[in-house]
Amino acid sequence: MPGKLVQIEDYEQFVGAETVERVREKAKPLKELHVAHVNSTYYGGGVAELLSSLTLLMNGLGITTEWRVIQGAPDFFSVTKKMHNALQGGRINLSELKQEIYEGVVWENSVRNHLDHDRVIIHDPQPLPMISHYQKKGPWIWRCHVDLTEPNRELWEYLTPFVEKYDAVILTLEEYRQELVTPQVFFMPAIDPFSIKNRHLSEEERQARLDYYDIPTDLPLVVQISRFDRWKDPEGVIEAFKLARGEVDATLVLLGNIATDDPEGEEVYQSLLGCQDERIIILARQDTALVNALQSRAAVVLQKSIREGFGLTVTEAMWKGTPVIGGNVGGIRYQIEDGVNGFLVSSVEEAAQRMVQLIADEELRERIGQRAKETVRERFLMIRLLEQYVDLLDSFETIYRLA
Repeated sequence: MPGKLVQIEDYEQFVGAETVERVREKAKPLKELHVAHVNSTYYGGGVAELLSSLTLLMNGLGITTEWRVIQGAPDFFSVTKKMHNALQGGRINLSELKQEIYEGVVWENSVRNHLDHDRVIIHDPQPLPMISHYQKKGPWIWRCHVDLTEPNRELWEYLTPFVEKYDAVILTLEEYRQELVTPQVFFMPAIDPFSIKNRHLSEEERQARLDYYDIPTDLPLVVQISRFDRWKDPEGVIEAFKLARGEVDATLVLLGNIATDDPEGEEVYQSLLGCQDERIIILARQDTALVNALQSRAAVVLQKSIREGFGLTVTEAMWKGTPVIGGNVGGIRYQIEDGVNGFLVSSVEEAAQRMVQLIADEELRERIGQRAKETVRERFLMIRLLEQYVDLLDSFETIYRLA
């Protein structure tokens, strides 16, 4: 028999009955709606994780909600990965061929997917032009999850006409705001505390996952978990660990996955394998229980990103009461208050220094970890994000009823 699906009432233990009832009441007028979320991968990365939990909760509230995933050949995802990088400030040669591949594959997906829903939410640049191929029945929303602090201007000018066909744009942070005709709102992501990745595992369950992958636990664990992506700076993590190892004994584990929509992941992973030794372990696995075990058992979790739209791996580790050292960028800065519930760093040397400090001071780890967990309980659980979506979906009702 399948397990019981998480319902909004399950969050009462974390946020109280009043919050649960408020969200339930807000959702009542939306029970006639038919909603679709569309993105580009069903696993790997934060967007798929968000949608996996969010769409089930929305259905649990009586809002009929679907999740569609677009398909494409490797050359399409090669183009969209270059777009992803360029939106975060990288360079791109936006040739006519790239545009043809991008728009052509999106058009093919538009033919396959019949989106006659009351609300359509398109996630990130991969399926963005789909809006051009439908007669809208209701509002369409574009949700961009990447860091738009300094997007490549050529690419942004190319994408803007698509973006401005939408009725609303959701960005993660106010500082990502762009000059658009379309109204912009700001939602930070959140975690599902009931998923295998985030729920409490017993010590025996944690140890079983670590033993399965031959991860030694005789020394403190230093862990970074993220996609194999240059923006996550895995080389900088290894360099910082080597510096820290001059003062403290520890084991570094870099665990990543290679998302189906990220063709650069395998290349980055292969480039790191030469750095391995008996105390530097690099793994490419899709094992959420292993993620949980590592984040829970770690003395320190790093997320030394150079750019980061938000950084759900930071949230996940904080929820487990583990101190996090994060790059002083993007959404990480909205989770970590430096020196209070974690540390923010801007260099390899700073990361190494904080690593040494935390490994050497168990009391500091405990204090920061407790504050980190409370931060997540107050601000970054999925029920908060669910309420924001409910409010946004409801905000269109009057306009489209009168139209």
